[in-house]
Amino acid sequence: MNIKKLDWSLNFGILFLFGSGLLSLASTSPKLFWTQFSWGILASLIVIFVANFDWRSFVNYRWFIYGAYGFSLLLLLLTYLVAPSIRGARAWLPLGPFQFQTSEFSKFALILILSYFFAKKHVGIAHLKTISTSLVFLAFPAFLILLQPDMGSTLILAGIWFGYLLVSGIRWRHLFAAFLVGVVALISMWNFYMRDYQKERILGLFQPERDPLGVNYSVIQAKIAIGSSGFFGKGFGQGTQAQLGFLPEAQTDFMFAAFIEEWGLAGAIAVLAAFLSILYQITTIAMLSDNNFSKLICLGTSIMFLLHFIVNTGSNLGLMPVIGVPFPFLSYGGSNLLVNALLIGMIQSSVLYRRF
Repeated sequence: MNIKKLDWSLNFGILFLFGSGLLSLASTSPKLFWTQFSWGILASLIVIFVANFDWRSFVNYRWFIYGAYGFSLLLLLLTYLVAPSIRGARAWLPLGPFQFQTSEFSKFALILILSYFFAKKHVGIAHLKTISTSLVFLAFPAFLILLQPDMGSTLILAGIWFGYLLVSGIRWRHLFAAFLVGVVALISMWNFYMRDYQKERILGLFQPERDPLGVNYSVIQAKIAIGSSGFFGKGFGQGTQAQLGFLPEAQTDFMFAAFIEEWGLAGAIAVLAAFLSILYQITTIAMLSDNNFSKLICLGTSIMFLLHFIVNTGSNLGLMPVIGVPFPFLSYGGSNLLVNALLIGMIQSSVLYRRF
């Protein structure tokens, strides 16, 4: 395969975000820098390997699509049964010296099966039966992830499914019905599944002054980091909130705030521009794709990236609850990075094998 034929406008945006994350890790945690760098090498190999396959033909292999979906459910069940509890959640499956967050693979599997399903049902895509069946595909992984409990990943899965509905030509009454289902699901989650600390995080969103040394501590520190950065930031290794340990999870949930503290508004604008360029390139690739399956893979990936971006940056700014959702390619973490690489590889495949 000729690597030069890949869409490098897309690659450059991804590399900029990943490099920005590495720069922040080099400042706050050199050990994690090398770990993330290693994940980045593996992710690059995955993109190249996956892009080498013509995924258009896989839409005819029902066993492969449903096999990947079934495997994701098996991983979630296995995680719930055998994974150790880490910070109150059974979400990471031990793999030797590493841990894999299985809910991340579920996002890939859901995008894969919804793209396959809606590509096959493109004539009757807005029919109630089609929508109801697609809801079943969401329900199984969402339920297993709720058991962990991981509300953030559950909401991302629901958002991906809803995003597919919005572009399906769904009728307004069906959309309203889907909205009611969502409301009922959220009420049920609040009453039966959500832990007290998760409820406190949501309540803290509407009461910023509530428990400043507890539930709102992280958000307050993130706001201080962002608000004190200025236009050009405090400089490499000079971010006091992250360097002195005031900003919790500076490598994951609050990587955005940690990066802005050192590189200021200029750095934030550059990161935002890189992210928007990624969405733009994926959308352009989707519009030029010659088959519905590739278009829908691009759609699902864009929705997932956008949801991650909104929730992560929103939580850093105090506009969204902190629910452990990473910033794509910027935040530290191998599980999310490798799953993103799978999707980017499939998108690059549609570029390589596109018929002109």
